[in-house]
Amino acid sequence: MYAELDFRTPELDGLASRVIPDQYFELKAEDARDSYFTDSSKLDATQLVHDRFRTNPLALHDHLIRALDLRGAEELLDLGCGNGEILARIRPYLAAGHLVGLDIAPAVLEAARQRLDGVATPCEFVEGSADDLSAFDSDSFDRVMAVYMAHYVTDLQACFAEVQRVLRPGGRFLLATDRPDSMVEMYDAHFAALRDMDAPQHLFRATPKARISLDNGTEQLAPHFASVKRVDWQDQLQFAKAEHFMAFYRSCNYCCASSKPGEGLPPAFFTELEDRVHDRVQAVIDDIGYFALTKYTGHFICS
Repeated sequence: MYAELDFRTPELDGLASRVIPDQYFELKAEDARDSYFTDSSKLDATQLVHDRFRTNPLALHDHLIRALDLRGAEELLDLGCGNGEILARIRPYLAAGHLVGLDIAPAVLEAARQRLDGVATPCEFVEGSADDLSAFDSDSFDRVMAVYMAHYVTDLQACFAEVQRVLRPGGRFLLATDRPDSMVEMYDAHFAALRDMDAPQHLFRATPKARISLDNGTEQLAPHFASVKRVDWQDQLQFAKAEHFMAFYRSCNYCCASSKPGEGLPPAFFTELEDRVHDRVQAVIDDIGYFALTKYTGHFICS
């Protein structure tokens, strides 16, 4: 067993209290589908960075496999399965099971289908929204998971009620999300650059993940499940080259500054924003050797 990592410091706590906004972007599932998930490239890039630059010896799927508590023959539904990367990592632990991936975005759903094409474990892929699981009978699944996607769901309470309906007795629902102050270092560089540009005030908002976070998730889940257990874990992404961080920053839609359709920001705005963020990140690398993003993340285990 490895020692549990703790990157939290009084300095980071103070930075978060100064930097993280109370207001957050609201992004409808349809907007995400039409502006963010028109293909799987941004999702691919984000996943690659989280795995390549992590310092926690356990990858995301390792934490999820622990929490799912699998025996090998369960039927599992993955809400917002995206490109299927997580399903593919979990599939060997369910070789005798049955996997169903659901997503609202046809392009990433097709990427998931291709990723798992040819495996012997039965896999199905269904286009649909996580707040309407009418395609599935009651008591259909032993496990349901929602990995960093619940903030996109239009009606969270309807989603959780539907999850409770399709779960079999003794089943388990796993919802992964972040604390609001996760990756505060990126927010700090981002908002500092926006201030230097005298950017519009409405851009100074947190990402949509704040809608359901580790801090507020229990109260949203508790009406639907007898047991809600919060599990926290940490990681730190460390970038020795600024260009690798910048690829991640772009894949995050510039902390969601460009996620919402109709914002009307010209390409030159993002060119300048990138240059300013890059300079700040490079200055930290020149000073200490790497730029860190501290991840305060985790999941809820519901039954």
